Amino acid sequence: MADISITAANVKLISGSTEKGISGTTITAAQALYKEASSNKMKLADNDSATAEVRSIHGLALHASLADQPIVFAKNGAVVDLGAVLTAGVEYYVSGTPGAICPRADVTTGDDPIRVGMALTTSRLQLDFRDPDVTL
Repeated sequence: MADISITAANVKLISGSTEKGISGTTITAAQALYKEASSNKMKLADNDSATAEVRSIHGLALHASLADQPIVFAKNGAVVDLGAVLTAGVEYYVSGTPGAICPRADVTTGDDPIRVGMALTTSRLQLDFRDPDVTL
């Protein structure tokens, strides 16, 4: 998959709501996160995981965090600036690389197409989480 390469220092919340949680692993800014039910901790989403819970999205990390440390993440509907790494009008999805984001065209056979959002500009992503719960 051709995951987008994001510089952590460029990640900024433009508008929308956020939530605080506790990291269940090392997280970097702009990684796609799911909430693990058993620990209530935030971990890295992965579209081709064998575990259904991992193949979901709960938020997008706004900064880095180590395991068992606080994390703030953008919620569905927020607009996040990722730096000039996007193509305006393109939909972005959870990647098969844990936490990463890729364009829709790079979601392939065996992956779950979990939508993160659509690029409003070359730097701003409108979060619009969609998980049809299907495997390609």
